[in-house]
Amino acid sequence: MTRFLFMAFSAIVYLIFFATFLYLIGFVAGLWFLPSHVDHGPAVPLMAALPIDIALIAIFGLQHSVMARPGFKAMWTRIVPQAIERSVYVLAASLALILLFVFWQPIYGTLWQIEAPLGRKLVWGVFGLGWLVVLLSTFMISHFELFGLTQAYRNLRNRPAEAPHFRIPFFYKFVRHPLYLGFFLAFWATPVMSYGHLLLAVGMSIYMLIAIQYEERDLIDAFGKDYSDYRQRVGMLTPRLWHTK
Repeated sequence: MTRFLFMAFSAIVYLIFFATFLYLIGFVAGLWFLPSHVDHGPAVPLMAALPIDIALIAIFGLQHSVMARPGFKAMWTRIVPQAIERSVYVLAASLALILLFVFWQPIYGTLWQIEAPLGRKLVWGVFGLGWLVVLLSTFMISHFELFGLTQAYRNLRNRPAEAPHFRIPFFYKFVRHPLYLGFFLAFWATPVMSYGHLLLAVGMSIYMLIAIQYEERDLIDAFGKDYSDYRQRVGMLTPRLWHTK
């Protein structure tokens, strides 16, 4: 019965994640029909909005980075069963995003605005491409394991976890972190860059650049020379035209 409950929990968490992911796309795009988005809300003084928004980005970043570290996982799995540890992480990440959606304070004023119809279409195309790259990248590295379903299913079937092995699927042959690259495109590609959107893009970009450093350290610990050699051959966020020694 416990295994079925774990499987049900992981499935519900996955649905919460997917709904949150879809809302994030609309939140960043500024879809007018959403109850909240990056540029929607009552005008508040800059000095009141700024610390709230920075705190919301920091909460999301800290949750993502701290809970993803091996040391935290080793401690956390003494409390949370291994089968649902990843699902609990995904749920915490979804709740951190929901917190951001609910309490985000828009900051009005425009850094740039593209009026030309062709230019707007091109920018929206890059925006959509970014989210597509994010989603496809997750499937290339095992989408359902990344979001906790595989672990719960293995537990349900009483199957041991497979040993991690180093592989380089399609996008990963060109950049080491295509998932983060997709987020960079998605956060920065907008025909109207408000100051609130700029804060979100800058904050998330800083978080991602910091997170990459910690992730790469963990990957070197896990895969050793294989990953070190991979770092020499492949660029972090952009294709590398030459190899470094």
